Amino acid sequence: MARDSARSIVLFTDEELNGITGVKKGEDFVEVTCGCTSPRYGDAVGRLRVFASGKLEVACECCPGCREDKLTPSAFEKHAGRENPRRWKYYVWVIVKGKKIPLLKTALLKYHEKVYGGSSYRGNKGKPCHRDEFVRCSICNKERRFRRQTKVDCRTYHDAVLDANWKCSDLPSDDCDDEEERASRRSIRGCSRTALCKGCTLCVCFGCEICRFPDCACQTCIDFVNNSPK
Repeated sequence: MARDSARSIVLFTDEELNGITGVKKGEDFVEVTCGCTSPRYGDAVGRLRVFASGKLEVACECCPGCREDKLTPSAFEKHAGRENPRRWKYYVWVIVKGKKIPLLKTALLKYHEKVYGGSSYRGNKGKPCHRDEFVRCSICNKERRFRRQTKVDCRTYHDAVLDANWKCSDLPSDDCDDEEERASRRSIRGCSRTALCKGCTLCVCFGCEICRFPDCACQTCIDFVNNSPK
């Protein structure tokens, strides 16, 4: 099993954890600083543990001596004093590069959503989508669109990303002489929820059997295969 130390399973890549405050890696979890803001009582701070099983657990540090150390995010939202709790993905936040970012805009929910699903994906038949992505040609420096609707599409894109010398002619439909898509067109990437989706966890898949490959030796695929439920 892939590990980032002698003890820890690799749950998230360095890119996924980049800038998040208070990261601590355990044997089967990642812990980060989290919080929830009540209009009446202000910020309640805690420690969020994200387990490989998809379980989420908050140890509250709202005041010295607080004994709430195994709260669900929903219970933490209620404990923090938010009225009408039930939208914890929006209101429980982590600190990324000094800013409070809702959990739903991070990769920290990817195991939870895979195991438990939930309302986040109702707009897309219960599954996150694979948006179109772009790769830049090593010769002409133009970005080319990769549609990712099938496993073959995803593999073509995946291999192109790993190839530092990828070029337009590696795709049968493109050539360096072809015009690059306009920026306004590139911003539309096939999300079923909103045309101008910027890639939040409500919509975009961070790893599944369609876009990760057991026969690929890249670290992203290795981590996914090793951490997937058997």
